[in-house]
Amino acid sequence: MMKKLLSGAVAAFSLAASAALAADEVTLQLKWVTQAQFAGYYVAKDKGFYEEEGLDVTILPGGPDIAPTQVIAGGGADVTVEWMPAALAAREKGLPLVNIAQPFKSSGMMLTCWKDAGIAAPEDLKNRTLGVWFFGNEFPFMSWMSQLGISTDGKSDSGVEVLKQGFNVDPLLQRQADCISTMTYNEYWQVIDAGVTPEELVTFKYEDQGVATLEDGLYVLEENLSDAAFADKMERFVRASMKGWKYAEENPDEAAEIVLENDATGAQTEEHQKRMMGEIAKLTAGSNGALDPADFNRTVETLLAGGSDPVITKQPDGAWTHQITDAALN
Repeated sequence: MMKKLLSGAVAAFSLAASAALAADEVTLQLKWVTQAQFAGYYVAKDKGFYEEEGLDVTILPGGPDIAPTQVIAGGGADVTVEWMPAALAAREKGLPLVNIAQPFKSSGMMLTCWKDAGIAAPEDLKNRTLGVWFFGNEFPFMSWMSQLGISTDGKSDSGVEVLKQGFNVDPLLQRQADCISTMTYNEYWQVIDAGVTPEELVTFKYEDQGVATLEDGLYVLEENLSDAAFADKMERFVRASMKGWKYAEENPDEAAEIVLENDATGAQTEEHQKRMMGEIAKLTAGSNGALDPADFNRTVETLLAGGSDPVITKQPDGAWTHQITDAALN
């Protein structure tokens, strides 16, 4: 009897080991540090959604010194989370990135201003100092100013001074700028946490201004999509990831806690991550993972109109595909 039990245990162990060995490895590079912005992927891993698809997924956090496009170009990741402006810029420069899925439907970017600076409408931005993120994130802003007929060459009755903004909200708090770039789920709340009340602020969402560009899509190298085995892995990856995102939307507090468990730095707080997850859920709502061509076209139009130095200079061909989502979600 004991021999049978031992033999059954060994067999079960062997099957489990074989299953683990058989799991296909996928490496995902995030755009930024571990936070609720990427909750869907951490949830999919924690809840076993990737494992159910026969995948062993490694999630690589990003940071200020990590460029996702460079990581995937160097073979350090199979798939990366990136904003479309950066991805299309890289594609035009020769890195053939392709959007295979778009978990984020809406943009979280906005401009946050001091109300006492006399700013109530976009037209009031003239003759102000505005904090703007660069490295490709400035182009929605440039397009917006272009549409308003506002110059970005310096303060004047028809122009603004652009302050290159770092990864903090100090320019606003220290009154170095009248407005700064913020995300609905992150920097805006850093301003609030610094003791500023919402009533002291005026916010302009890029989505409302008609110049929002797509954020947090999933990108791979075009050449890999012709490999049937790679495409199959991505189909399973996208299916499990979207399952993770929808779970996160429905269970935001639990999703935030899963993110915190995966934050090796210990830099995040429970309050901030739960609040962030609540805001992120608003951005992923309405997406089943498949890119809406209308959203793509809007993004391209915004980038092409990005002032005197647009992020892209021509219509990008082959920059997205439904190949993966059609197979993964239907």
